[in-house]
Amino acid sequence: MKKKVVLAFSGGLDTSFCAIYLSQDRDLEVHSVIVNTGGFSEEELKNIEQRAYALGVASHAVVDETSNYYQSCIKYLVFGNVLKNATYPLSVSAERVSQATAIANYVKKIGADYVAHGSTGAGNDQVRFDMIFNILIPGVEIITPIRDLKLSREAEIEYLKNHGVEYSAEKARYSINKGLWGTSVGGQETLTSHGTLPEEAWPTQVSETQSRKIELTFDKGELTGIDGEAMEPVKAIQKLQAIAQPFGIGRDIHVGDTIIGIKGRVGFEAAAPIIIIKAHHTLEKHTLTKWQLSWKDQLASFYGNWLHEGQFHDPIMRNIEAFLADTQKSVSGKVFVELLPYRFQIIGIESKHDLMSSKFGSYGEMNNAWTGEDVKGFSKIFGNQVMIYHKVNSDEN
Repeated sequence: MKKKVVLAFSGGLDTSFCAIYLSQDRDLEVHSVIVNTGGFSEEELKNIEQRAYALGVASHAVVDETSNYYQSCIKYLVFGNVLKNATYPLSVSAERVSQATAIANYVKKIGADYVAHGSTGAGNDQVRFDMIFNILIPGVEIITPIRDLKLSREAEIEYLKNHGVEYSAEKARYSINKGLWGTSVGGQETLTSHGTLPEEAWPTQVSETQSRKIELTFDKGELTGIDGEAMEPVKAIQKLQAIAQPFGIGRDIHVGDTIIGIKGRVGFEAAAPIIIIKAHHTLEKHTLTKWQLSWKDQLASFYGNWLHEGQFHDPIMRNIEAFLADTQKSVSGKVFVELLPYRFQIIGIESKHDLMSSKFGSYGEMNNAWTGEDVKGFSKIFGNQVMIYHKVNSDEN
């Protein structure tokens, strides 16, 4: 009997090559699996399944990880207002961690001897997949045909053609990855330090030209409503994406440090993630204390970086998640946002937890909870140690 290999399958060029190579050149029984993290419609999933069977796989499975992806990962990226290098909402980084974990669990489920993925040898995904497989299924051998054979996209297309499979070179021009937390776009332009993606490369074309105001409702840090309509967070993210993406909001090119030590660029469109994070952060600035905000920034930065590098299963991540979740008890209320072509602005918030309460005074105006004499004494004591420092060391200056 042939040995089983589970192939992480997307239906794109790389995994199409892997499906045939593993079956024909490695003589393995290929079981493809696609992990849906919110980026595929039912029709797309059906087409991918048909493609998998046309490539000769023994079985194909769809694992819907969308809800778990949100609950185990995205929720904490919102709580932490995580933007890698103050730009990128970790659209693919977070998604790959969730997908790799689900694939490892599927390998256990069907008792496969091998697991395979289509990563190249130049990016982050190879490390994320390999590391999580080594952690969760350490006895299963990992096969990476594209990386091991050092194949170009042209060579892959030629290989498929020789095996009776046509693949459009134009289709392979851009690598697009869509998920609940945004869409990444890679192409020739992102391989340089100065190129930019042409309009036609963006998955969503700009069609909205007039401004639109929306109301976002948060409950303990989670988006639970849009324009007064209550909904669970995954649906809210999807609805906001459908509303805001046609404005061209959330488009950018991120440049960052890869896990393997080189710089990399990728285009992305992520209207909902960018708006949610900015709206959530604004609500937090009104409802949290300065030290809550300060420590959140520090821990969330580490959390985002460690997640980006695939270290989701390090127990420190659960520790930080517990802290982030605890800070959200009072982060509830409404945030008012105006959408415009290619940009948006936060108008303001309403919350019963708003610490900018007029009961205690207005900044730069009147105070109600202290006197001028209170401030005089406080200012003297608050600067007392620094005053002593300068007095003691004045002769040395």
